Amino acid sequence: MSLPQFVPNAAVLDRMQAYIQTWEACADDKALFLRCYFLMTSNMFSAVETRQFDDPVWVHNLLHHFADYYFDALHLYEQDVSSAPLVWQFAHDAACSPGVSALQKLLLGINAHINYDLVLAVTDMLTAEWHDHTAVQRASRYNDHCHVNQIIGQSIDAVQDQVLGPAMPMMELFDRLLGPVDEILISRLITAWRENVWRNAAGLLDCNDPQARGGLVEQVHADAVKLARFIAA
Repeated sequence: MSLPQFVPNAAVLDRMQAYIQTWEACADDKALFLRCYFLMTSNMFSAVETRQFDDPVWVHNLLHHFADYYFDALHLYEQDVSSAPLVWQFAHDAACSPGVSALQKLLLGINAHINYDLVLAVTDMLTAEWHDHTAVQRASRYNDHCHVNQIIGQSIDAVQDQVLGPAMPMMELFDRLLGPVDEILISRLITAWRENVWRNAAGLLDCNDPQARGGLVEQVHADAVKLARFIAA
């Protein structure tokens, strides 16, 4: 997959918004994850613009490349369900199922996009530079990766209010009862997932055997599918 140049933020946000409007008009719950993703991506672009990262250009390009994985998997699913990654088949199939809660649908999308797509996107972005980077340069990339966790944490309240709230009215009651506890738990879950993303990406980058590397990618996908089955259950 080719890496993007510095392209306008509106390009990816407008594309997300178009899908959201189409899906919400026909009560397609694929909109749940994408609205969450739209909110977090908007906040990420704002953080890039205010130069909250060591290398905002690199983070900007990663955001676009990461989004490409989502749209590519969606295109495959729409053309031929069986051609999409299995972890995305789980997420999109669940979005159409009345027996799956809104929270499960959201988590299935987050799982697929973080525990599978993000591993590949980070690996792509680091492949050309990884072996030439010093420990300090790698640490800088890792720091930018970790700073995203803070932005995600700051976005969770809006996700509850704007995404889960309308779909799950009881979430408002839980939010009042638990205060910040539920937001902290979700933030910690995503932080743990993203820490594992970095470990998996580093493992792929350190692997020089193409066959072994392919096996590692398959294992990353298998682990994400296993987690999807757990969430769906």
